[in-house]
Amino acid sequence: MTWTVAPEAPDSPAATALWRAYYTEVSDRYYLLHEGRRTDPAELEREIAAQSWEDLRPPKGLLLVARFAGEAAGTAGVRLLDAETAELKRVFVRESLRGKGGAPLLVRAAEEAARARGAARMILDTRSDLTEARALYARLGYTETERHNDDIYADHWFTKDLVDLN
Repeated sequence: MTWTVAPEAPDSPAATALWRAYYTEVSDRYYLLHEGRRTDPAELEREIAAQSWEDLRPPKGLLLVARFAGEAAGTAGVRLLDAETAELKRVFVRESLRGKGGAPLLVRAAEEAARARGAARMILDTRSDLTEARALYARLGYTETERHNDDIYADHWFTKDLVDLN
């Protein structure tokens, strides 16, 4: 069984299904932690409808979809913020396929895509309850930094230089 990663339109059927799985998981995790409940289905639908993936379309962005044995398994997005800075967005691997190397593969592919677009630095934000994500970013060389945005759900901010310093 092998992984593949390729760019895909953010509104493709595979990307849409993965986005729904991503949002359901992170939303449920938040509400279970903070309110002891799962996301209300109507709220989930409103939030999904309100989200736009337009910033993950070329030329300023890119959505990568990972497949495991041909099955759509995960996503990572890259959004150019300026000439030298890219932001890593929506890193997600379906729960049933975690631990098989997909997340590091997606992040590295996103870094390569950012470099190819001229970025010298990747930034990202995440939440405290997404402990697996924070561990992944640290393992891949990301350093925790000061706040770089005003996302109300973000608790941790990371950066990584994408240029070879040697």
